Amino acid sequence: MIPSATYRLQLGPAMTFDQVAEIADYLAALGVGAVYASPVLAATPGSTHGYDVVDPTIASPALGGEDARMRLVGELQELELGLVIDIVPNHMGIADPSANPWWWDVLANGRQSRYAKYFDIDWDTGPVLVPVLGSDALDDLSLVDGELRYHEHRFPIADGTSGGSPQQVHERQHYRLVNWRRGNTELNYRRFFDITTLAAVRVEDPEVFEATHSAVLRWISHLEVTGLRIDHPDGLANPGEYLRRLRAAAPSAWIVAEKILGADETLPSTWPVHGTTGYDALRLVCGLFIDPAGEPVFSELAGNQDLHAMEADRKRWVAEHLLRAEVRRISRLGVPEQAVIDFLPRFGVYRSYVADGIAENLPTGEIGERMLADPSGELTSRVEQTAAMVMAKGVEDTTFYRYNRFTALNEVGSDPGRFGVPVAEFHAKTAAAADASMTALSTHDTKRSEDVRARLAVLSELPGEFAERVRRWTAKAGLSEPTLNLLAWQTIVGAWPISADRLAAYLEKASREAKIATSWTERNDEFDAEVAAWPDRVLAELGGEIEEFVHRVRGPGWSNSLGQKLLQLAMPGVPDVYQGTELWDYSLVDPDNRRPVDFELRREILAEIEDAPPPIDESGAAKLHVVSRTLRLRWERPDLFTGYTPIEASGPAAEHLVGFARNGLIAVATRLPVGLERSGGWRDTTLTLPGTWTDILVSGYPDSNTDQHSREVLVGEVLSRYPVALLVRSGE
Repeated sequence: MIPSATYRLQLGPAMTFDQVAEIADYLAALGVGAVYASPVLAATPGSTHGYDVVDPTIASPALGGEDARMRLVGELQELELGLVIDIVPNHMGIADPSANPWWWDVLANGRQSRYAKYFDIDWDTGPVLVPVLGSDALDDLSLVDGELRYHEHRFPIADGTSGGSPQQVHERQHYRLVNWRRGNTELNYRRFFDITTLAAVRVEDPEVFEATHSAVLRWISHLEVTGLRIDHPDGLANPGEYLRRLRAAAPSAWIVAEKILGADETLPSTWPVHGTTGYDALRLVCGLFIDPAGEPVFSELAGNQDLHAMEADRKRWVAEHLLRAEVRRISRLGVPEQAVIDFLPRFGVYRSYVADGIAENLPTGEIGERMLADPSGELTSRVEQTAAMVMAKGVEDTTFYRYNRFTALNEVGSDPGRFGVPVAEFHAKTAAAADASMTALSTHDTKRSEDVRARLAVLSELPGEFAERVRRWTAKAGLSEPTLNLLAWQTIVGAWPISADRLAAYLEKASREAKIATSWTERNDEFDAEVAAWPDRVLAELGGEIEEFVHRVRGPGWSNSLGQKLLQLAMPGVPDVYQGTELWDYSLVDPDNRRPVDFELRREILAEIEDAPPPIDESGAAKLHVVSRTLRLRWERPDLFTGYTPIEASGPAAEHLVGFARNGLIAVATRLPVGLERSGGWRDTTLTLPGTWTDILVSGYPDSNTDQHSREVLVGEVLSRYPVALLVRSGE
């Protein structure tokens, strides 16, 4: 069942099954069609996100277990809401081996374990390497209750191997505990990116697929789950094959894949899914509100960085260092190690899909020829899997913290080298989009929320003014590393008001991901101390100046926020609202964007705006109004949200209007609001409307007198109350 819209919730200790059930009526009143939940299967004890599943056969005990899950299902069904869940076919959590019965059995019994083939382990290289030790020494091993212990870490002892010192017992096991630093170069099991506590599973094996999906498929067959989000399909040996097997097992489910597409890449047509999780839509919508005229000034401010050279350098570094273990595993298939290192960074997108007959993204050369000669072979799948890892770690997780020319563009699936999205490109790609694909503006993985990006977009209209501020602020209280310094000023403006603690946590993460002056593994204590002290210093010394400047961009930022939100909610696709973002939300990358949401406040505001259209102010009620009115219309009148035709205005400010018509519905939004005001406003810019239309954002209230529009109308009248309008043809 395809939902009208979804609402993403991050489940965990502060949002259990029962707590979701308690807010379900609010979500129904908001107008969503389905609750969209982060992973709900049993995860590593203490997990705050659920992506480290340890037992895929049961509902998470930490979320309330099976009884609480069924209570939630009952509540959702009573409200006629669907339930979409996030599943993780690529890997399982092994940070606590004792919590994962399959991994525990593999460590205890090695290749003879019934679960040996469940995990992607290169058994020919010897015992499983477990990189948990703080050094090369085994001095801190101990024997306790028939287990091998290393501080708080517990490991099984194989039958018949006990006796002697802990070190002697260790040498008899099917695993070897090694220095954690050896993981990147010597690990002999596949992992999720560079995270050694997430071990990859072989869902390409039908038995493993059945074991890992039995519970979820049972819930779908009982209509307790209506949709699935597939996490990281690019990590799988053959994503197309996996998705075809999943579709055969769940023919009625709405299925979207977290496929990160390049700016000009399309989803493989061989995948039987409804679409992506929306990063492609995010790029298009957010890019509309960025003024390309600001590009030269921002390029100069950033020192004219070479994005493509930086990406190539970082991808190569990742292949050489961070993922050397994966490179060596590929080389054991008969390819020189250096050739693999040279080949992997040449992928321009996350991966190719040779087994599905899609090879246009495959680099040329001997390795590519071997892959084409054996599309379903191990070399093909391992190269493609690792290419996705190289792209993710080299670009998304490193370059996007270094290339800080204009950080509103530094999102997964976006291209920071393209300064915004032309209106024509938006229309062409939106018209071709799948009606059942998810659209999104914020996710649990975005590096900054939609409202941060909307405010930053204003800076593209004020490039000289912002550049002058950055130079003046830097002279007074800058960071010593230039790229982090530029990121910091954009962050503080985009997320203002922000506490010193939140800013410090973000800059710590950003600086270590960038790996320029410091990193997670090679700390620079002096620089780390500088970064940690900077937020308190800058707020004390420049807080007033920053507030003054943010006041200048706050209003246009709100206009951009409302514009991009309306377009996302009304365009083709199934719109997702990330938790809390129905009000203004100025969150940064996780864990900042996973803070608790005040749902009681949102309930109160939703009730208040039933009687009067709210003003655009700090409360964010105007955004909640746009969200609820549009989502309710999608729920009540799905027929309106079909088809797609671009709408253009006529007159002196026509370029500042972007919009489209659907089946008896028109959505229009203001773009580049600073330039609009600077040029004198809408003036006699007009919009031609065939028939009579009602703006549902302002209709139905006692003081409504501008909600009816027909024929040739002044845009200034249509947008007299809000910078957006959602028009429905009268009589529809």
